[in-house]
Amino acid sequence: MARLGRTTASLVLLGTLTLAGCSRSELVEPPEPAGTYQANWESLAQHEAPAWFNDAKLGIFIHWGVYSVPGWAPVEGQYGELTRERFFQVNPYAEWYWNSMRIQGSPTNEHHRATYGDDFEYAAFLSTFNEEVEKWKPEEWGDLFAAAGARYVVLTTKHHDGFTLWPSSVANPNRPADQQGARRDLVGELTEAVLRHGMRMGVYYSGGIDWSFNDTLIDGPGILRTTAVPRSEEYARYVDAHWRELIDRYEPDILWNDITYPENAGLAELLADYYNRFPEGAVNNRWGVRRQTGDEPEDSDWVEFADFFTPEYAKLEEISQAKWETCRGIGYSFGYNRNETEDQMISVDELVDLLVDIVSKNGNLLLNVGPMADGTIPPGQVERLRGLGAWLGVNGEAIYGSIPWSRAAGETASGVPLRFTRKDDALYAVLLETPKARRVEIPSLPLAPDAQVRLLGAEEALEWSTAGEGVVIQLPSDLPDAPAHTLRISPPPA
Repeated sequence: MARLGRTTASLVLLGTLTLAGCSRSELVEPPEPAGTYQANWESLAQHEAPAWFNDAKLGIFIHWGVYSVPGWAPVEGQYGELTRERFFQVNPYAEWYWNSMRIQGSPTNEHHRATYGDDFEYAAFLSTFNEEVEKWKPEEWGDLFAAAGARYVVLTTKHHDGFTLWPSSVANPNRPADQQGARRDLVGELTEAVLRHGMRMGVYYSGGIDWSFNDTLIDGPGILRTTAVPRSEEYARYVDAHWRELIDRYEPDILWNDITYPENAGLAELLADYYNRFPEGAVNNRWGVRRQTGDEPEDSDWVEFADFFTPEYAKLEEISQAKWETCRGIGYSFGYNRNETEDQMISVDELVDLLVDIVSKNGNLLLNVGPMADGTIPPGQVERLRGLGAWLGVNGEAIYGSIPWSRAAGETASGVPLRFTRKDDALYAVLLETPKARRVEIPSLPLAPDAQVRLLGAEEALEWSTAGEGVVIQLPSDLPDAPAHTLRISPPPA
């Protein structure tokens, strides 16, 4: 399915996104003019995160594929809670089902044998997936993601199992014709739905791991980026052709690679071509590129050219000058996991607090949904998306298009945690809890005598007075019990 023209998409986006942004670093030179990026790292490093990406703050990640049919993983802990040595044995990521089912004695291995039998191959799930996705209604996803307040969407077009979510003209030489991937153009149909709602569209692609080219069992952290990575010339050509097909066919606003990238696949040429064609595109950091610095193989270092870096299930302690985007599931898994309950899912309150914290430190949140094979997004995930969207409907002014203030965090005199964001004409102080008293003191916040303080969602200006170097603000008596409350202060403190 053809994508809407980029000019049309830009006109739609002008109504929903502001153009203010913040540079990832004062040490980075301004980007070269459009059309002049060269296929070398010095030139590519001049590109930085576009204004729309800085302003967007919230994206939706989608892990959907063959693994959504079994939809199973243990729930012993989330990423970051499990030790590196134990993580793969009890891998909470259901999208890793093919690898996990092959680890003898693992919970997924035992589940697979008990449910499907010893001889049931992972590829046999593909026919069920292709049958189930016929029920999918992409416009319902577009409606939901827009209601959640998302400004962009990133779809996993090919995960580590190697099955594509679009009918590619680049055949996988290791699979029969009827086991290449989805028959329906899921990438194209979702792209159209996303653009109709004024959101941007990005594509995820697993360039560093593809079990159809290298089925090395990954049962420990030392294997992931070493022996498990396909390194043949054939795979390098295959990956490059896939990426170019995705770019040509769907014109994505984000290229989101995972794990690493074949060293012999001409990545610099690919990215130069992409930036020259789409100067407002954004590229993540998970390409694993190394640069030779001497004559010996070990004489190399990492090349940092990405527009943004991507910690997983993580927050930062301080404001980052470099643009970043944290990604995480609503639960422990990215792919659909039928074992997840309310106990594994982040609450709406926690989700709001997480988004505000990330934005206050110059980040975006890429929040994942894991649909069932037929495209149904589980009710618990829908509830979180709608809850987050409802909060943003009132408080989005403090989020979209904002930049960090001189500090990200603080607390009231009574201990209510605060996060700060700002725009040219206002400072936003977000109370992450509902204060018990309506008189709120914020230390170290000197206001100008003519400053106005308002609560987003309320019309009347609030009464305030100075208290040393701080301010005392009188909140409305009918303050609702919301996940967080935003105070707009204009003009902002000097």
